[in-house]
Amino acid sequence: MPNVFIALFSAVIVCLLSGPFLIPFLRKLKFGQHVRTDGPRAHLQKAGTPTMGGLMFFLSLLVSLLLVGEYSLRLQILFLTTLGFGLIGFCDDFIKIIMKRPLGLKAGQKIIGQIIIASVFIYMALVHLERGTEILVPGTSVYLNLGWFYPCFALFVLVGTVNAVNLTDGLDGLAAGVTAFTALGYLLISKAWGLPEVSVFSAALLGSCLGFLFFNQHPARIFMGDTGSLALGGAVGALAILTKTEVLLLVLGGIYVVEALSVILQVLYFKITGGQRLFLMAPLHHHFELKGWSEQQVVFTFWAVAALLALGAVMLIL
Repeated sequence: MPNVFIALFSAVIVCLLSGPFLIPFLRKLKFGQHVRTDGPRAHLQKAGTPTMGGLMFFLSLLVSLLLVGEYSLRLQILFLTTLGFGLIGFCDDFIKIIMKRPLGLKAGQKIIGQIIIASVFIYMALVHLERGTEILVPGTSVYLNLGWFYPCFALFVLVGTVNAVNLTDGLDGLAAGVTAFTALGYLLISKAWGLPEVSVFSAALLGSCLGFLFFNQHPARIFMGDTGSLALGGAVGALAILTKTEVLLLVLGGIYVVEALSVILQVLYFKITGGQRLFLMAPLHHHFELKGWSEQQVVFTFWAVAALLALGAVMLIL
Protein backbone atom coordinates (compact mmCIF):
# COMPACT_ATOMS: atom_id res chain seq x y z
CA MET A 1 0.00 0.00 0.00
CA PRO A 2 2.80 2.58 0.70
CA ASN A 3 4.10 2.09 -2.84
CA VAL A 4 0.67 2.86 -4.24
CA PHE A 5 0.47 6.13 -2.32
CA ILE A 6 4.01 7.05 -3.34
CA ALA A 7 3.23 6.42 -7.00
CA LEU A 8 -0.07 8.32 -6.80
CA PHE A 9 1.10 11.43 -5.00
CA SER A 10 4.49 11.69 -6.69
CA ALA A 11 2.81 11.60 -10.10
CA VAL A 12 0.44 14.39 -9.04
CA ILE A 13 3.30 16.50 -7.66
CA VAL A 14 5.50 16.02 -10.74
CA CYS A 15 2.67 17.20 -13.00
CA LEU A 16 1.95 20.19 -10.78
CA LEU A 17 5.64 21.17 -10.70
CA SER A 18 6.33 20.58 -14.40
CA GLY A 19 3.29 22.45 -15.72
CA PRO A 20 4.48 26.01 -14.91
CA PHE A 21 7.72 25.28 -16.79
CA LEU A 22 6.34 23.28 -19.71
CA ILE A 23 3.42 25.56 -20.62
CA PRO A 24 5.51 28.74 -21.15
CA PHE A 25 8.16 26.67 -22.94
CA LEU A 26 5.65 25.23 -25.42
CA ARG A 27 4.07 28.66 -25.86
CA LYS A 28 7.49 30.16 -26.62
CA LEU A 29 8.08 27.47 -29.26
CA LYS A 30 4.63 28.28 -30.69
CA PHE A 31 3.45 24.70 -30.15
CA GLY A 32 -0.16 25.87 -30.27
CA GLN A 33 -3.29 23.85 -30.94
CA HIS A 34 -4.86 23.96 -34.40
CA VAL A 35 -8.67 24.15 -34.10
CA ARG A 36 -11.06 22.75 -36.68
CA THR A 37 -13.19 25.45 -38.29
CA ASP A 38 -16.09 23.02 -38.82
CA GLY A 39 -16.48 22.34 -35.09
CA PRO A 40 -18.36 24.26 -32.38
CA ARG A 41 -17.60 27.97 -32.74
CA ALA A 42 -16.74 28.28 -29.05
CA HIS A 43 -13.64 26.18 -29.74
CA LEU A 44 -12.12 28.80 -32.06
CA GLN A 45 -10.92 30.77 -29.05
CA LYS A 46 -8.76 27.78 -28.05
CA ALA A 47 -6.50 28.23 -31.07
CA GLY A 48 -2.91 28.68 -29.99
CA THR A 49 -3.29 26.97 -26.61
CA PRO A 50 -0.09 24.95 -26.03
CA THR A 51 -0.40 21.28 -26.89
CA MET A 52 1.83 18.21 -26.46
CA GLY A 53 0.99 18.30 -22.75
CA GLY A 54 1.19 14.52 -22.85
CA LEU A 55 4.90 15.01 -22.18
CA MET A 56 3.85 15.56 -18.57
CA PHE A 57 2.53 11.99 -18.46
CA PHE A 58 5.89 10.57 -19.52
CA LEU A 59 7.73 12.54 -16.85
CA SER A 60 5.27 11.92 -14.03
CA LEU A 61 4.99 8.19 -14.74
CA LEU A 62 8.75 7.78 -14.97
CA VAL A 63 9.54 9.70 -11.78
CA SER A 64 6.80 8.03 -9.76
CA LEU A 65 7.90 4.54 -10.81
CA LEU A 66 11.53 5.36 -10.03
CA LEU A 67 10.59 6.69 -6.60
CA VAL A 68 8.65 3.52 -5.82
CA GLY A 69 11.82 1.60 -6.58
CA GLU A 70 10.19 -1.37 -8.30
CA TYR A 71 12.01 -2.09 -11.54
CA SER A 72 10.23 -5.31 -12.50
CA LEU A 73 9.88 -6.37 -16.11
CA ARG A 74 6.10 -5.94 -15.86
CA LEU A 75 6.38 -2.29 -14.86
CA GLN A 76 9.03 -1.63 -17.48
CA ILE A 77 6.83 -3.11 -20.21
CA LEU A 78 3.81 -1.10 -19.07
CA PHE A 79 5.79 2.14 -19.08
CA LEU A 80 7.57 1.49 -22.39
CA THR A 81 4.28 0.57 -24.08
CA THR A 82 2.71 3.80 -22.85
CA LEU A 83 5.80 5.69 -24.04
CA GLY A 84 5.75 3.95 -27.42
CA PHE A 85 2.19 4.92 -28.20
CA GLY A 86 2.87 8.40 -26.87
CA LEU A 87 5.82 8.81 -29.24
CA ILE A 88 3.55 8.02 -32.19
CA GLY A 89 1.27 10.80 -30.95
CA PHE A 90 4.27 13.08 -30.49
CA CYS A 91 5.28 12.57 -34.13
CA ASP A 92 1.70 13.32 -35.17
CA ASP A 93 1.59 16.52 -33.09
CA PHE A 94 5.05 17.58 -34.32
CA ILE A 95 4.04 17.24 -37.96
CA LYS A 96 0.82 19.18 -37.37
CA ILE A 97 2.50 22.06 -35.57
CA ILE A 98 6.04 22.35 -36.91
CA MET A 99 5.54 21.09 -40.45
CA LYS A 100 2.16 22.84 -40.76
CA ARG A 101 0.33 19.72 -41.93
CA PRO A 102 -3.04 19.90 -40.09
CA LEU A 103 -3.76 16.18 -40.51
CA GLY A 104 -0.38 15.12 -39.08
CA LEU A 105 0.65 11.54 -39.77
CA LYS A 106 -1.36 9.73 -42.40
CA ALA A 107 -3.94 7.31 -41.00
CA GLY A 108 -2.08 4.32 -42.41
CA GLN A 109 1.18 5.46 -40.83
CA LYS A 110 -0.44 5.82 -37.40
CA ILE A 111 -2.13 2.42 -37.61
CA ILE A 112 1.06 0.66 -38.71
CA GLY A 113 2.97 2.27 -35.85
CA GLN A 114 0.26 1.29 -33.37
CA ILE A 115 0.19 -2.30 -34.63
CA ILE A 116 3.96 -2.58 -34.24
CA ILE A 117 3.93 -1.27 -30.65
CA ALA A 118 0.90 -3.40 -29.77
CA SER A 119 2.44 -6.54 -31.31
CA VAL A 120 5.65 -6.09 -29.31
CA PHE A 121 3.65 -5.63 -26.10
CA ILE A 122 1.49 -8.70 -26.75
CA TYR A 123 4.58 -10.80 -27.51
CA MET A 124 6.23 -9.67 -24.29
CA ALA A 125 3.06 -10.32 -22.29
CA LEU A 126 2.63 -13.84 -23.68
CA VAL A 127 6.27 -14.96 -23.72
CA HIS A 128 8.05 -13.06 -20.94
CA LEU A 129 5.19 -12.27 -18.55
CA GLU A 130 3.46 -15.63 -19.13
CA ARG A 131 0.11 -13.91 -19.42
CA GLY A 132 -1.56 -16.88 -21.11
CA THR A 133 -4.44 -16.72 -23.58
CA GLU A 134 -7.40 -16.64 -21.20
CA ILE A 135 -9.86 -13.79 -20.74
CA LEU A 136 -12.18 -13.34 -17.80
CA VAL A 137 -15.92 -13.45 -18.32
CA PRO A 138 -17.16 -10.47 -16.20
CA GLY A 139 -19.49 -11.31 -13.34
CA THR A 140 -18.23 -14.90 -13.15
CA SER A 141 -15.09 -16.77 -12.14
CA VAL A 142 -14.93 -18.32 -15.61
CA TYR A 143 -11.90 -17.81 -17.85
CA LEU A 144 -12.33 -18.42 -21.55
CA ASN A 145 -9.23 -19.67 -23.35
CA LEU A 146 -8.98 -18.14 -26.83
CA GLY A 147 -5.89 -20.12 -27.77
CA TRP A 148 -4.26 -19.13 -31.06
CA PHE A 149 -6.88 -16.43 -31.65
CA TYR A 150 -5.91 -14.46 -28.54
CA PRO A 151 -3.05 -12.39 -30.08
CA CYS A 152 -5.44 -11.10 -32.77
CA PHE A 153 -8.05 -10.32 -30.13
CA ALA A 154 -5.54 -8.53 -27.91
CA LEU A 155 -4.24 -6.53 -30.89
CA PHE A 156 -7.78 -5.37 -31.66
CA VAL A 157 -8.39 -4.41 -28.02
CA LEU A 158 -5.14 -2.46 -27.62
CA VAL A 159 -5.23 -0.57 -30.92
CA GLY A 160 -8.97 0.03 -30.55
CA THR A 161 -8.53 1.43 -27.03
CA VAL A 162 -5.74 3.76 -28.16
CA ASN A 163 -7.89 5.25 -30.91
CA ALA A 164 -11.03 5.39 -28.77
CA VAL A 165 -9.22 7.43 -26.10
CA ASN A 166 -7.86 9.68 -28.85
CA LEU A 167 -11.43 10.34 -30.04
CA THR A 168 -12.52 11.11 -26.48
CA ASP A 169 -9.91 13.86 -26.19
CA GLY A 170 -11.96 16.75 -27.58
CA LEU A 171 -13.01 18.91 -24.62
CA ASP A 172 -11.13 20.50 -21.73
CA GLY A 173 -10.49 17.83 -19.13
CA LEU A 174 -12.63 15.16 -20.78
CA ALA A 175 -10.09 12.44 -21.64
CA ALA A 176 -7.94 13.04 -18.55
CA GLY A 177 -10.96 12.93 -16.22
CA VAL A 178 -12.47 9.81 -17.79
CA THR A 179 -9.09 8.05 -17.74
CA ALA A 180 -8.64 8.98 -14.08
CA PHE A 181 -11.79 7.00 -13.22
CA THR A 182 -10.66 4.11 -15.43
CA ALA A 183 -7.25 4.05 -13.73
CA LEU A 184 -8.94 4.14 -10.32
CA GLY A 185 -11.00 1.14 -11.34
CA TYR A 186 -7.88 -0.81 -12.28
CA LEU A 187 -6.20 0.29 -9.07
CA LEU A 188 -9.04 -1.15 -6.98
CA ILE A 189 -9.23 -4.35 -9.03
CA SER A 190 -5.48 -4.99 -8.97
CA LYS A 191 -5.30 -4.34 -5.22
CA ALA A 192 -8.13 -6.78 -4.59
CA TRP A 193 -6.47 -9.41 -6.78
CA GLY A 194 -3.03 -8.98 -5.24
CA LEU A 195 -1.27 -7.56 -8.31
CA PRO A 196 1.18 -5.07 -6.75
CA GLU A 197 2.95 -3.97 -9.93
CA VAL A 198 -0.32 -3.31 -11.74
CA SER A 199 -1.53 -1.42 -8.67
CA VAL A 200 1.54 0.81 -8.68
CA PHE A 201 1.23 1.60 -12.40
CA SER A 202 -2.52 2.26 -12.09
CA ALA A 203 -1.85 4.62 -9.17
CA ALA A 204 0.83 6.46 -11.16
CA LEU A 205 -1.54 6.75 -14.12
CA LEU A 206 -4.30 8.06 -11.87
CA GLY A 207 -1.95 10.62 -10.30
CA SER A 208 -0.74 11.77 -13.72
CA CYS A 209 -4.31 12.38 -14.89
CA LEU A 210 -5.23 14.26 -11.71
CA GLY A 211 -2.11 16.43 -11.86
CA PHE A 212 -2.65 17.17 -15.55
CA LEU A 213 -6.29 18.12 -14.91
CA PHE A 214 -5.12 21.06 -12.80
CA PHE A 215 -3.91 22.69 -16.03
CA ASN A 216 -6.33 21.04 -18.45
CA GLN A 217 -9.67 21.81 -16.80
CA HIS A 218 -11.79 24.48 -18.47
CA PRO A 219 -10.47 26.88 -19.62
CA ALA A 220 -7.50 24.69 -20.45
CA ARG A 221 -4.03 26.16 -20.22
CA ILE A 222 -2.57 23.17 -22.05
CA PHE A 223 -3.86 20.28 -24.17
CA MET A 224 -2.47 16.74 -24.04
CA GLY A 225 -2.45 16.39 -27.82
CA ASP A 226 -2.10 13.03 -29.50
CA THR A 227 1.10 12.72 -27.44
CA GLY A 228 -1.08 12.32 -24.37
CA SER A 229 -4.22 10.67 -25.70
CA LEU A 230 -2.38 7.84 -27.46
CA ALA A 231 -0.21 7.31 -24.37
CA LEU A 232 -3.29 7.10 -22.11
CA GLY A 233 -4.98 4.72 -24.52
CA GLY A 234 -1.92 2.50 -24.60
CA ALA A 235 -1.73 2.46 -20.80
CA VAL A 236 -5.41 1.56 -20.37
CA GLY A 237 -5.31 -1.12 -23.06
CA ALA A 238 -2.16 -2.65 -21.59
CA LEU A 239 -3.74 -2.76 -18.12
CA ALA A 240 -6.79 -4.53 -19.54
CA ILE A 241 -4.63 -7.17 -21.21
CA LEU A 242 -2.37 -7.85 -18.22
CA THR A 243 -5.38 -8.19 -15.89
CA LYS A 244 -7.25 -10.36 -18.41
CA THR A 245 -10.20 -7.92 -18.23
CA GLU A 246 -10.46 -7.03 -21.92
CA VAL A 247 -14.20 -7.70 -21.93
CA LEU A 248 -14.72 -5.73 -18.73
CA LEU A 249 -13.12 -2.74 -20.45
CA LEU A 250 -16.38 -2.38 -22.38
CA VAL A 251 -17.90 -1.30 -19.06
CA LEU A 252 -14.93 0.26 -17.29
CA GLY A 253 -14.06 2.28 -20.40
CA GLY A 254 -17.64 2.68 -21.53
CA ILE A 255 -17.19 6.36 -22.42
CA TYR A 256 -14.40 5.45 -24.84
CA VAL A 257 -16.63 2.81 -26.42
CA VAL A 258 -19.55 5.19 -26.90
CA GLU A 259 -17.33 7.92 -28.33
CA ALA A 260 -15.79 5.51 -30.86
CA LEU A 261 -19.16 4.00 -31.78
CA SER A 262 -20.62 7.46 -32.40
CA VAL A 263 -17.95 8.09 -35.03
CA ILE A 264 -18.41 4.69 -36.66
CA LEU A 265 -22.20 5.05 -36.76
CA GLN A 266 -21.93 8.60 -38.09
CA VAL A 267 -19.76 7.48 -41.00
CA LEU A 268 -21.93 4.45 -41.80
CA TYR A 269 -25.18 6.45 -41.61
CA PHE A 270 -23.70 9.20 -43.79
CA LYS A 271 -22.76 6.67 -46.50
CA ILE A 272 -25.98 4.67 -46.33
CA THR A 273 -28.30 7.70 -46.47
CA GLY A 274 -26.27 9.58 -49.04
CA GLY A 275 -25.14 12.46 -46.89
CA GLN A 276 -27.46 12.62 -43.86
CA ARG A 277 -26.06 12.73 -40.34
CA LEU A 278 -27.10 10.60 -37.36
CA PHE A 279 -25.52 13.07 -34.92
CA LEU A 280 -25.08 16.80 -35.29
CA MET A 281 -21.36 16.10 -35.03
CA ALA A 282 -19.16 13.20 -33.98
CA PRO A 283 -17.58 12.19 -31.61
CA LEU A 284 -20.61 12.29 -29.33
CA HIS A 285 -19.39 15.06 -27.00
CA HIS A 286 -19.58 17.53 -29.90
CA HIS A 287 -23.18 16.50 -30.57
CA PHE A 288 -24.22 17.65 -27.10
CA GLU A 289 -22.30 20.89 -27.54
CA LEU A 290 -24.20 21.65 -30.73
CA LYS A 291 -27.43 20.78 -28.90
CA GLY A 292 -26.73 23.75 -26.62
CA TRP A 293 -24.89 22.16 -23.70
CA SER A 294 -21.95 24.12 -22.32
CA GLU A 295 -18.54 22.47 -22.48
CA GLN A 296 -18.50 22.08 -18.70
CA GLN A 297 -21.93 20.42 -18.72
CA VAL A 298 -20.78 17.84 -21.25
CA VAL A 299 -17.53 17.13 -19.41
CA PHE A 300 -19.09 16.85 -15.96
CA THR A 301 -21.86 14.59 -17.30
CA PHE A 302 -19.35 12.30 -19.00
CA TRP A 303 -17.23 12.28 -15.82
CA ALA A 304 -20.28 11.25 -13.78
CA VAL A 305 -21.09 8.44 -16.20
CA ALA A 306 -17.44 7.32 -16.17
CA ALA A 307 -17.51 7.23 -12.35
CA LEU A 308 -20.67 5.11 -12.34
CA LEU A 309 -19.24 2.77 -14.97
CA ALA A 310 -16.04 2.37 -12.97
CA LEU A 311 -18.04 1.60 -9.83
CA GLY A 312 -20.22 -0.86 -11.71
CA ALA A 313 -17.19 -2.57 -13.26
CA VAL A 314 -15.45 -2.97 -9.91
CA MET A 315 -18.60 -4.36 -8.29
CA LEU A 316 -19.14 -6.71 -11.22
CA ILE A 317 -15.61 -8.08 -11.16
CA LEU A 318 -15.21 -8.37 -7.39
